[in-house]
Amino acid sequence: MILHGYFRSTASYRVRLAMTLKGLSFENVSHHLRKNEQRAPGYLAVNPQGLVPALEVGGRVLTQSLAICEYLDEVYPEPPLLPADPFARALVRAAAQVIACDIHPVQNLKILDRLRENGLGEDAVTAWARTTIEEGLAAFAALLPASGGDFCFGSAPGLADICLVPQLVNARRFKATVSSERLLGIEKACLALDPFQRALPEVQPDAE
Repeated sequence: MILHGYFRSTASYRVRLAMTLKGLSFENVSHHLRKNEQRAPGYLAVNPQGLVPALEVGGRVLTQSLAICEYLDEVYPEPPLLPADPFARALVRAAAQVIACDIHPVQNLKILDRLRENGLGEDAVTAWARTTIEEGLAAFAALLPASGGDFCFGSAPGLADICLVPQLVNARRFKATVSSERLLGIEKACLALDPFQRALPEVQPDAE
């Protein structure tokens, strides 16, 4: 498998976490987002959206981080990223989508650059990202069970956790306030695990 990504991309980070948690081997191909390498013709032939990540599997391509993670969970079911019960699965998906659909896309590089192009100063752009993250993480925390384990939904990390940890890295980049002790505790529990350590942005081959 070939993972097209970028060390600082939180969406790529999610897939990297899913793969390391499942013990999967993959080739990492980096596309530097700030140099617009994701818009190069060669990569657009892989992913016409010009976004990372993309996962090549047996000559075929998957895009969108949550779709990739769920594919991996179906093909490599251990350890599971989603619970077996349909209602519980929907709860985990809903929490994951708060980050993947409602926080990250509104404060990613593409949107922030568009704000700059439309005349917003750097302080206003940063404030936009910070507010988006703080409001979104508060909503995410409210969706989690109050107790039942060290992770988002129980005693082992799953899809919600692999969305949360990268988003907290982004939160710190924008100096967002993370007031939820529950979220910080989950992050600590995740980062104590070897797969999370191996997936850290700063230890990737393309880290700067």
